[in-house]
Amino acid sequence: MRIVTLTLLLCGTITFAQDKAEVKELFWGKDDPAKKNITVPEKWKKESAVVIYKNENYDYHKYGTSVTYISSTRKRIKLQDQASVKEFSEFSFRERFFSNKAYGWKRGTNTIGIKVIKPDGTEKEIDVDAEAITTDQTKKIAIPNLEVGDIIDFYFYTKEPFKSFDAFGFDPVETTVADSYPIMDMKLTLKTENDFFINFNTYNGAPELMEVSPEGSSERRYELVANDVEKNDFPRWFYPLVELPCYKFQVYFARSGKFEESAGGFLPKKENIIKKNVSTDDVLAYYDGRFKPYGNLGDIKTYLKEHTFTSDEEKVKQVYYYTRHQYYTRFVEAFVVKEAKIMYPWEYYGMPVFFNSEEEFINHFMAFLKDQKLDYDIIVATPRNNGPIKDLLLKTNIEVLLRVNTQNPVYLQFFTPYTNADQVKFLIENSDAYALKVSKGKKVSDIETIKLPVSTHKDNRSERKLDVTFSADFNTVNLIRESSLYGHLKDADQDDKMYFFDYVAEDYAKYGTKSLLDYVKNKKKKEQYTNEFDALKNKLKEKQKKEFKESIESEFDFTVEDHTLEVTATGRFGAGTPFSYNEKFTVKDKLVKKAGANYVLEVGKLIGEQVNIEEKDKKRANNIYQSYPRAYNEEVIITIPDGYTVSGLEKLNKKVENATGGFVSTATLTGNKLTVKATKYYATYYEPAANWKDITAFIDAAYQFTQEKILLKKN
Repeated sequence: MRIVTLTLLLCGTITFAQDKAEVKELFWGKDDPAKKNITVPEKWKKESAVVIYKNENYDYHKYGTSVTYISSTRKRIKLQDQASVKEFSEFSFRERFFSNKAYGWKRGTNTIGIKVIKPDGTEKEIDVDAEAITTDQTKKIAIPNLEVGDIIDFYFYTKEPFKSFDAFGFDPVETTVADSYPIMDMKLTLKTENDFFINFNTYNGAPELMEVSPEGSSERRYELVANDVEKNDFPRWFYPLVELPCYKFQVYFARSGKFEESAGGFLPKKENIIKKNVSTDDVLAYYDGRFKPYGNLGDIKTYLKEHTFTSDEEKVKQVYYYTRHQYYTRFVEAFVVKEAKIMYPWEYYGMPVFFNSEEEFINHFMAFLKDQKLDYDIIVATPRNNGPIKDLLLKTNIEVLLRVNTQNPVYLQFFTPYTNADQVKFLIENSDAYALKVSKGKKVSDIETIKLPVSTHKDNRSERKLDVTFSADFNTVNLIRESSLYGHLKDADQDDKMYFFDYVAEDYAKYGTKSLLDYVKNKKKKEQYTNEFDALKNKLKEKQKKEFKESIESEFDFTVEDHTLEVTATGRFGAGTPFSYNEKFTVKDKLVKKAGANYVLEVGKLIGEQVNIEEKDKKRANNIYQSYPRAYNEEVIITIPDGYTVSGLEKLNKKVENATGGFVSTATLTGNKLTVKATKYYATYYEPAANWKDITAFIDAAYQFTQEKILLKKN
């Protein structure tokens, strides 16, 4: 048996080696169009690096039930300073992986080739197999003796086979033509055959995709070619796909006509047609009949009988939160203990009725709204960072939600533990979307373009209060902070600072349901499960404590000690309900410095680290896109120790405001309490590049505030 196994392994190794040789020939063989390219244009001599040649390939083919997807990227780059040398001095990759596309698990492979061309033209190919080091299934390889002036030429080649009997949508590709380095020449190649459908378009002046299929061949081949592409810096607060030349595509496989509808995309009518845009008729046709009122409303009807509501709007919101618990958070503990192998939970309350998809959620709520005779629409939106809805191309870029047409419309989206019924996701708000009009509560009958709601910096705000005291020797600063976050500013913090045990008990109490362990009647088993579950939660709480400490250290940019955090309000029942928590921590030998008999306090740092726009970034060509308007309100109350007075308060009064936002700070002294208030706010979603100076004006004021100090002077 060992001999057979060894023989099989040997055969597999030989085959893989042959594949590697063929891949190498593909990129660096006699037909390599870039092998003689070693110089860069004079205009780019001062760039950190220049991409001499970039080649991307995407190959989709089938044989029987087998489908093979091959993708590759090859780059030939001139390194012109030490920063680029450092960037390309190490590579990492996984040589083998399992593809779980469509049916079954098939082994896929990654092949990498690297060579270095010295300024005198000599080439050295890196022996990846010999020099790579494997750590945790990942291979890493250092490139020795890499120097300024070298050319590094490398490729990544991925081959992924799998089985598909009906239809399948491959991962979409969305990227800019430009890179962080200028590109002399680039080519994208796309190869398919019958039963593969392509959605592909270019935007913002990018070159068109051209068909270059061989004469008489069943293979379809397409190319996109670009030359002399200037770099882009991709600054903060910028949506590259909205403004820069870019391309987007997705390929779908459908074995026959009857499977095309199940491919999960807006397919072209024929395989040999490239679909370049998705019209409102396409959207209407795709969703007509895809959603339908369906679901058992027994639990919801019981809930409605037991509660009264002030309006239809309130009814819809409360049913949404109840449904979130009934079909989601009620089973969170069960999934946790099952994954931890503590117990098999379903024997205690049966298999859960759990919403697994957006479609199930929407169908169930359509049934509820139809039953209540409430008018509603299905909303089809796309995130603002993907571009406008009129340029929709890929099904994967769609967000679907419901709009209930009450006096104040209610927007319902597939829930997480924290979603609100009076707020849409921040990336789709303030954008155009399609409203699919639903006739008689069940059938999509028409489509129109609408504008989704907006929010303001007053809706999305944080309110923080920080109490500051000192130890007798001033070596330790004691801080107690109360934080309340509203609107979209809750989103990331809730996910970071709450685990399931922070909110499931709240839902159990609110809706009168039992926790998982309440279903266990056997005393011995219940004690065992309780102990194991408590141990798991304690382990997670220790992990949580570490994460809390790291988070606040990142926020303030200094080390803290003795940190504790307590969630006081989860903020899970409306955008206007705060997510609140209290923290205690100490800072030693950091914020206070002795100056003779006096002490200097770095008071500005108490509002948290602020953005520092470097001088090189003060000029900007790209327009500015914010995720959403927002405000950060800080109140710092410092107890001045007995025997000391404070000076330097005039530096803490700042005010820079304009149409894009502002920073305002004040300092007042009442008795021995110094109260410092600071507000920074971003007022808009979008500003043209010409207004960058207005934004940097208040950002600079906020950063300058963090550098301010006050003197605690001995009487």
